[in-house]
Amino acid sequence: MRVLLLSAYDAASHRSWREGLCQAFTEFECTVLTLPARHFAWRIRGNALYFADQLRRLQKDYDLLIATSMVDVAGLKGLYPALAPCPTLVFFHENQFAYPDSASKHSLLEAQLINFYSALAADYVVFNSAFNRRTFFDGLQALLQRLPDAVPANTLASLEKRSAVLAVGLADDIFAHSNLRDRRLQGPRVDLVWNHRWEYDKGPERLLCLVKQLDPSLNLSWHIVGQRFRKQPSCMAQLHSLLNERGWLGSWGPLEARSDYLDLLRRCDVVVSTALHDFQGLAVLEAMACGCVPLVPKRLAYPEYIAHAYCYDTSDELEREAQHAAKLLQNYIAGDCSWPANDVDSLSWQALRPAYQRAFKAALDFHSRAQRV
Repeated sequence: MRVLLLSAYDAASHRSWREGLCQAFTEFECTVLTLPARHFAWRIRGNALYFADQLRRLQKDYDLLIATSMVDVAGLKGLYPALAPCPTLVFFHENQFAYPDSASKHSLLEAQLINFYSALAADYVVFNSAFNRRTFFDGLQALLQRLPDAVPANTLASLEKRSAVLAVGLADDIFAHSNLRDRRLQGPRVDLVWNHRWEYDKGPERLLCLVKQLDPSLNLSWHIVGQRFRKQPSCMAQLHSLLNERGWLGSWGPLEARSDYLDLLRRCDVVVSTALHDFQGLAVLEAMACGCVPLVPKRLAYPEYIAHAYCYDTSDELEREAQHAAKLLQNYIAGDCSWPANDVDSLSWQALRPAYQRAFKAALDFHSRAQRV
């Protein structure tokens, strides 16, 4: 099968997905076009212009188009009509209706409409979690209700019938040392990792509040290794000072080599999330595959993929939520609870391959039926 794979905002999770997909389906003849994850407002508006230009240069035919939800599929098919008859699957890593409030974020209306039109232009739509799917349709329904007129009836119902939930697979190298998974604490020190982007939507203020709630006498080492940018939340400097003051400061900043990153995950005992925005939680799931026990909020997509025993109660009050998280963490350290298994083998690309095959077939079948109407 000749596949055109488009990623219009090729952030780390998007890149991991497309690379894993190509490796899982080596029988496909894949043409991959991407754009870097920067200049968000222009990227989501202008990607169709770039992709159409590239496709004119390539002059190829394809059996299936697979695009991320950042791709303006409707615009692209208009700018490059040769692609219009191609069966199309759109994969939603996230949707533009479910982002936490921020005074600095751009207006999302145009991005939301591009998400919507891309879904309509697809034959089949896949979301990486039920949370992602639910918030997309809830947000879309609210948006359509605000529009003044000329909204076709049954738009959502038709789209929902052509959608499914399918996780992003975990890369094979994560499972290279499966004997390390599901371990329990073996030494006096507990190593914790927070491996998220250093941005407001990952809850760094909540992480700082959690650290403040922990007993200073605990023997801990915190590894703060997520992606960071030139402009960082001010609380990160406070967090660094507090960890250093308590003797808890481990790795600080991103690890450039993936092998170093995976080695760190395999040495750690607990992976922590304080996120306000996560549509699947790949960073946490990768750490779990490496043997970490998760400590995550009982919100977003986490309860779908992680046993509730590892999900702490949430609250709009940062201190109260931090207290819940600290209590759960200290129970784990003390060995006071019986913890369920942390098996994430079902999320390997090998395990997910049949489900992806069904999704591709669904796109082809829906396309064939639409052609007959």
